[in-house]
Amino acid sequence: MPVSQTDRPGRAGIHIKSFVEINETEHGIALKEWCPHATEAVRALQDAGFEAYIVGGGVRDLLLGKAPKDFDVATSATPEQVKDVFPRCRLIGRRFRLAHVRIKGALIEVATFRGQNEDGDENAKANGRILRDNVWGTVEEDAIRRDFTINAMFLDPVSGIIRDYVGGYEDLKQRRLRLIGDPELRYREDPVRLLRAARFVAKLGVEPEPETLAPIGKMGCLLHDVPAARLFEEVIKLFLTGHGLRSLEALQRFGLSSALFPGLEESGKTGKIVIDPILMKTLENTDARIAEGKPVTPAFLFAAVLWKPVSERTEQLVADGLTAYDACMQAADEVFALQAQTTAVPRRFSAVTKQIWTLQPRFFKTKGKRWTRLLGEQRFRAAYDFLLLRAQQDPELVPLGEFWTQAQIDNPIQAQETIRKKIPRRRRRPRTRRRKSGSG
Repeated sequence: MPVSQTDRPGRAGIHIKSFVEINETEHGIALKEWCPHATEAVRALQDAGFEAYIVGGGVRDLLLGKAPKDFDVATSATPEQVKDVFPRCRLIGRRFRLAHVRIKGALIEVATFRGQNEDGDENAKANGRILRDNVWGTVEEDAIRRDFTINAMFLDPVSGIIRDYVGGYEDLKQRRLRLIGDPELRYREDPVRLLRAARFVAKLGVEPEPETLAPIGKMGCLLHDVPAARLFEEVIKLFLTGHGLRSLEALQRFGLSSALFPGLEESGKTGKIVIDPILMKTLENTDARIAEGKPVTPAFLFAAVLWKPVSERTEQLVADGLTAYDACMQAADEVFALQAQTTAVPRRFSAVTKQIWTLQPRFFKTKGKRWTRLLGEQRFRAAYDFLLLRAQQDPELVPLGEFWTQAQIDNPIQAQETIRKKIPRRRRRPRTRRRKSGSG
């Protein structure tokens, strides 16, 4: 039901005049079952005299009947006041000052209501991108500074009531994706919202309204201003959370693929890329593994994403006289250097990706006595899986895949070396002798 509220000016000229309350009977969330620890955190803050709600994607997922991976709490308490309520919590962050509260092993992220950055505020960059956001505000201001309406609902788990200031509840029912405020301004404030729009389309099955969709294609260049480490996190959310294939389709539709992967061949001037069938099959297999609860790794994902430019550059370098191994290593370094301008792949993953690539030429060495050594290589299994993936697209590689499949059956001892090498051994510290103290 609508509730009267004082008219408060907000971001981009939005005014909060009323909000809608949805009670527990209507929204149907089983609060005691889904979020007992977040409820405890909210209750503690409310008992201390502060406003507090569960907010963001957790509320959205609960309404969709999904189990949230974590819960965020927003409160009128400042970070220092949160620490007074939870003395053992940790205050973190510079751009966003947060408190990490642990309750019975569960991590609850607690943030203070954010307010509006004034024009000329040092928190905002000249091009409109927000660098810091530690301006405290009211619950109404916090609602309109959030990105999409479906992420701006406030759930009070103590009373069971959801407060909706921006129409998110109805948008979610209609599977509608809508930015709060002026879309171009909001995308410019944080260009990652472009990728979040694609991810929500893939993950939730929502459809952007025309005003939210229209600016996306022409604003993809703003992603170049986002720190590469942050974009790596977004790539993982897009492709390694169970909806990778649909995420790629959304990125292609919105014209964001080439901005995210500058080393891949562009399809015209539309922001799309030419998709390698190996990448499509990898994403299909990855989604299936996640659905079955099996592990996945960014190393294999990037091996598939960047394989085409690496293989093409390797062929060029081999033609120039380099060995297959040296050519592949140089090609890998060049392609990763270009990719690092957009997405900073941590070395612990990029190193494994390079090993998967550089083992590919060695699969062709099947004569003599030394070929069985390949079975004992640490990354043999990942490289072998990648070979089979390539064979699905290139029939000439099928006999090679069959050879190495049989090799593992005929040489189980060597194949087991791969498993043993994956288990890190603890190094024993050298024992030091104690000097006997003199009695003189």
